[in-house]
Amino acid sequence: MTDCVIRAEKLSRHFGDVTAVQNLDLNVTRGSIYGFLGPNGSGKTTAIRMLIGLLKPSSGTAEVLGFPLPGGAEKLRLRIGYMTQKFSLYDDLTVQENLRFIATIFGLPVQQQRPRVEELLNLYKLLKNRHQLAGSMSGGQRQRLSLAAATLHKPALLFLDEPTSAVDPQSRRDFWEQLFDLSDQGTTIMVSTHYMDEAERCHKLAILETGIKRADGAPNELMRNMNARVVEINTSNPRELKHRLLEVPEVISAAQLGARLRVLVGNRISDPVAYLTRQPFIGIRDNLAEVRPSLEDVFVTSTGPGRQW
Repeated sequence: MTDCVIRAEKLSRHFGDVTAVQNLDLNVTRGSIYGFLGPNGSGKTTAIRMLIGLLKPSSGTAEVLGFPLPGGAEKLRLRIGYMTQKFSLYDDLTVQENLRFIATIFGLPVQQQRPRVEELLNLYKLLKNRHQLAGSMSGGQRQRLSLAAATLHKPALLFLDEPTSAVDPQSRRDFWEQLFDLSDQGTTIMVSTHYMDEAERCHKLAILETGIKRADGAPNELMRNMNARVVEINTSNPRELKHRLLEVPEVISAAQLGARLRVLVGNRISDPVAYLTRQPFIGIRDNLAEVRPSLEDVFVTSTGPGRQW
């Protein structure tokens, strides 16, 4: 059996005159966590909906778990899990009732339903909430319930569409630990996000902008091959200095982080610290140092005006 569980070639989707996804190529390997990184409107949700068979592509081809799409969507449905952006379970059912309902929908035999539901209640720390109405749960609790429902039938492939957009930082960290557990057990996961720290946790990711894939690869690989160098400047007047730096020809961007400036300089400059130090508005008290790129730096250089570099 091939290690490639998602393969897409030139996948596109149009809504009237709007192109939501354009010529998307993908190869996702078994057991990996693959991320879609991009802002709202970048095509993340549309791409996922095409890959699970909910949307028919306008052009291009896709194969998921060996099933061609859209023709194999009905057979694929029983092999995948899908967690949407918004809570999609029933507010007026309890946690336990929701899970039992989902078990029935996926055709889990009656004798297997109770032990599987109990296993998930324990795994996702919902034992004390089993009789609580889903509509009264916190964001983190709903997130855990949604993940339990999406994995109830032990899918080979799990799609998560911005699953942590409404939860606190600790719940996000706990959620990702659960994703790594699933990945270690062989589940392939595709997750969309606009959080840089989450994207950096993925084994591989694609950066999307207006439906176009701008970059694709492992986070460390993308940072290593970025077409810019990063300099941080400690200065007493970051606001004024930032505006001056943005006028320098080889400066791609300058962002303020407290009293520091994070400056991206085009790769054409072999020594970015020396280059910036020579600028007449850099003072002797300004402290410059080249630092390691971040995924946010990759995003800046891959999208918008930074892409020209």
